[in-house]
Amino acid sequence: MPKCLVLSVSLLSLASSAYAVDPAIKKQLEKLDPATRLEQSCDTEAMSRINKDKTGFNPDKVIAYTFKDPVPSDDRLVAPGAVFRSKGVWYHLSYTCITGPQHINVRELQYEIGDKVPKESWTKYYLYD
Repeated sequence: MPKCLVLSVSLLSLASSAYAVDPAIKKQLEKLDPATRLEQSCDTEAMSRINKDKTGFNPDKVIAYTFKDPVPSDDRLVAPGAVFRSKGVWYHLSYTCITGPQHINVRELQYEIGDKVPKESWTKYYLYD
C-alpha cells in the first residue's frame, strides 16, 4: 500500500447518480443545522468514495476534526485533519468537499489518505476501536 493515496472525483467525470444520497440518509441530514449537515454529508461521501475507489480500505467511520478543525465556506468544506477507521485501524485523511446549496448532495470530493494513526495516540485524540 502506498504511503499516500490521492484520488479526485468530479461531478463532470461521473454520472450524477454516483453522488445520489440514500433517501433514509437524506431524511436524517435534513434534520441537522446547515453547518453540521455540510460536515456529515462530506464525511459520509468520503467514507463511501474510499470504499468504492478500490483503495483496499473499508471505512466505517470518518471524523473531519480530529487533528485540525475543518474550514467551511459556503458549500465547501476543507478537512485537513480528518481521520477514518478501516478494519479497526485509524488513518489520517484530508479532504475537500463541495456540496449543493442544501449541503446534502456532494458535487465534488478530493481526498488524500495518509499514514496510520499510532494506536498509542488514539486515547489522546478520542479515537476508539
